[in-house]
Amino acid sequence: MNMRAEIQRTPAEAAIVDAFGERLSLLPGDGAVMVKRDNAIEQIKAGLPTRRVESWHYTDLRRLLASVPAFDASAEAKPIAALLEGSTLLSIVNGVSAATPSVDGVTFQRLGDKLVDGSYAPALVTYGIDDAVGALNTAFVADGYFVDIEDGAQVEKPIELQNIQAGGQVHVRLPVRVGAGAKATIVERQTGEGAGLVSSVSQLLLGDDAEVLWLIVQDQPETATHLAQFKAELGKNAKLTLFVMNAGGKLVRQEIIVKASGEGADFKLRGVNLLAGDSHVDVTMVLDHTVPHTSSTEVVRNVVTGRAKGVFQGRINVHQVAQKTDARMACNTLLLSDDGEFSTKPELEIFADDVACGHGATVTEIDRNHLFYLMARGVDEKTARGLLVRAFLAEVIEELDDETVVEPLEELLTSWFATHA
Repeated sequence: MNMRAEIQRTPAEAAIVDAFGERLSLLPGDGAVMVKRDNAIEQIKAGLPTRRVESWHYTDLRRLLASVPAFDASAEAKPIAALLEGSTLLSIVNGVSAATPSVDGVTFQRLGDKLVDGSYAPALVTYGIDDAVGALNTAFVADGYFVDIEDGAQVEKPIELQNIQAGGQVHVRLPVRVGAGAKATIVERQTGEGAGLVSSVSQLLLGDDAEVLWLIVQDQPETATHLAQFKAELGKNAKLTLFVMNAGGKLVRQEIIVKASGEGADFKLRGVNLLAGDSHVDVTMVLDHTVPHTSSTEVVRNVVTGRAKGVFQGRINVHQVAQKTDARMACNTLLLSDDGEFSTKPELEIFADDVACGHGATVTEIDRNHLFYLMARGVDEKTARGLLVRAFLAEVIEELDDETVVEPLEELLTSWFATHA
């Protein structure tokens, strides 16, 4: 007689499965959505990823996610001021979206409504059996915003999507469609006050000749778990600049999944990871060049203090038909503590024979000669170290070349250094 041994679930896995059973009747969605939710929880039941899963090798989620907080509908949090002055603000507070504003050329819809009528069901898909972030989000997502920017729209004011948690669990989605020839700046703010578990999935469909600057600023409390995905597809001659700043959280996994599917598409990733205490921050990117004449550059800078551990995994896939691809990737890390760690895994998988591709990675400490130079001119050691670290990060931020964007990001740096320097 053959008997299949039941998987021994961890406390976190058991809590997730139990929470799904308890909340199923409260989650919005028609029959098609509920099928997607059921499939997602079955994926969770099979077990969270461990080091044996290549894409999770440096972040053993099954071990690191020791516990899961209960849902807390009574928790309170307030919207915060917009990062960029004059932004159109859309807030999701403790998992519930607010009223939608009115902007010429842009349509806003509450995602909860699109779950109820089932129109969002086709988008509730995971990208593989190891997509724990997507599965968790699909199972529990209840709200968010759907943003549709019409063809040719030149959106003057930045659009800021705030996801603010106040403890417990929060699961949101932020799908955005940008029409052909449209241009916009979008800020995704992930923050909060409590020791919550947050999953967030952002989806961007970029039409031909469209141009978008997307900023992700994550500054969750040092006790929070933040699991996020950013997924984008670029049309012909589309341009996407993605800036990611991680400046908080206890356990953070930010996945970036991009497909350059139109000729002439250009993708830029600029990242700043600020790691302190005993945090674990993982940024994992998968970029597919699927057609000829596309380009991409990725530059990630990391600062590590305390006992923090960081990860950057960057994989670029150049398909056989993607001739004339130009793809460059670099990851540079500054260790400010003997107890800190940072692991880098750049990958190139190239099937085309006429490409220009390369990658590089460095890990270093503050240059003692530079430190001595400043101190010899009357600068105290703490200030000198701060100046050198800021100079290390400045290139990535200043490359955005817009003072209305650069200054608020530099203010966030200053705030972080005041607490962790």
